[in-house]
Amino acid sequence: MACTVRGKPVVIHPAFYAAGIILVAVIGFLIFYHVDPRVHYAIFGASDDTNIVNGIPGLIVRPRITEAGKSESLIMYNSSDRNSYMRWVDALDDFLKVYRKPGLTPGRGSNIYNCDYIQPPAPGRVCDVDIKNWMPCIKENYFNYHKSAPCVFLKLSQISGWRPSFYNDTNSLPEAMPRELKQYIMELKSEDAKQLNTIWVSCEGENPADMENIGPVNILPRRGFPGYFYPYENSEGYLSPLVAIHFERPRTGILINVECKAWARNIKHDSASSMGAVHFELMID
Repeated sequence: MACTVRGKPVVIHPAFYAAGIILVAVIGFLIFYHVDPRVHYAIFGASDDTNIVNGIPGLIVRPRITEAGKSESLIMYNSSDRNSYMRWVDALDDFLKVYRKPGLTPGRGSNIYNCDYIQPPAPGRVCDVDIKNWMPCIKENYFNYHKSAPCVFLKLSQISGWRPSFYNDTNSLPEAMPRELKQYIMELKSEDAKQLNTIWVSCEGENPADMENIGPVNILPRRGFPGYFYPYENSEGYLSPLVAIHFERPRTGILINVECKAWARNIKHDSASSMGAVHFELMID
């Protein structure tokens, strides 16, 4: 094949093209062979469940339904229309299947350990995720969508080896942390100080009108992600801890902007990129 360089014809032998194709194929094979599928690598701007920005875990909300022409962050339904709310119930049920059925996760079952704040998992073992205390946020109750008081679930994306730096000193809680969460942490210090090693979670209305319309918010089964789930070490069977967010009495017929945040000293917040925070909207008719 011929091409022109500075006005002079140059012939490129087909063998060079073949060699280039082979080189690309070999590099691709080596990358595929050496990448551990269990490791979630820090890629700027990733948008799925491995969302990681600048080495900081993303906060992920479910359910999410992707439809053409509609925002993925909008949870909108009619509580009196079964077809309308069951779409969201089914989406949540599908997301939670791996937590209810250990056999769906490779390696899960044989190495599950009942962890707590005193007994973290041994090397190679993984903590069991408590799914017994999510009421009313359970499938049998339609995750409360039929009562205009829906539940969503939050989890952090996984970063291999990442260790949270906890807000476990009540004298140095950040100014931006919600006052109600600060009060909870201070009360917990006197009741059960070991539980302070938690990645705290808050969910609020984004704007003054949203704060008024969102109503009471309950976080289950505890106010965050227990520290004994970290660091994530790529162990088979590992599942990220979850919290259920129950909106007890949100105002209906109006759009409510919600922002949830994960709180640790080494988590920064940017809901636009889901870095340590996530934005979504509720619209219940």
